[in-house]
Amino acid sequence: MKADAIIVSAGKGQRFMEGRKKQYFSLGGKPILAHTLDQFDACPLIHSILLVVGQEDQDYCLKEIIEKFRYRKISQITPGGKRRQDSVKNGLDALSSRSEIIVIHDGVRPFVTKEMIEDSIRSAIRFGAAIIAMPVKDTIKMAHNDGTILKTLDRETLYQAQTPQAFQSSLIREAYSRAKEDNFVGTDDASLVERLGKKVHILPGSYTNIKITTPEDLMLANLILEMRTHTKGEES
Repeated sequence: MKADAIIVSAGKGQRFMEGRKKQYFSLGGKPILAHTLDQFDACPLIHSILLVVGQEDQDYCLKEIIEKFRYRKISQITPGGKRRQDSVKNGLDALSSRSEIIVIHDGVRPFVTKEMIEDSIRSAIRFGAAIIAMPVKDTIKMAHNDGTILKTLDRETLYQAQTPQAFQSSLIREAYSRAKEDNFVGTDDASLVERLGKKVHILPGSYTNIKITTPEDLMLANLILEMRTHTKGEES
């Protein structure tokens, strides 16, 4: 069974360099979004890719990313919404009703691997819903509104959610439909499924599977890319 992917890349870049859209910023001479698309386009378990971008960026993405890098699996480009959740909903509405497994991924997570994508798809087939996540490394505090500590959370039970997140199509569509009806806004796709009372399975990700949101993230991304390039050079 193959899956369809929704790549969400409609962010406005408000926390990035003077509002510049991070997904189009160069990483190793190539747009961040293109690094992400490389992995999904090359994954044999991905049937098609639906790309969600800002409405004003659709022509740019078509010419400067899709055509320039000759991606084969991008079936359509869909305009995003006000929030990430709205953008994913637009993608779900535009995706074929024949989709059986849907993988949702942030366009600014360029270090996703083929293994992560395939593992999430297989787990979604088996369990219904699966996400990539990593145990938190720092001590996490819960605080009052006045900035004082309420309590320290048990780090052993805490995970840092990442993407890809994969779901059986009927499940994620129901979750998004219910969220819209209830005016519920979640922090990720899995949170919408959780509120239906469904179990979501956690798969190991990687601490290098970062989401590039700030200039500091881009600095780290360049180091990760340099490290990977160096490692590949040694292997060859």
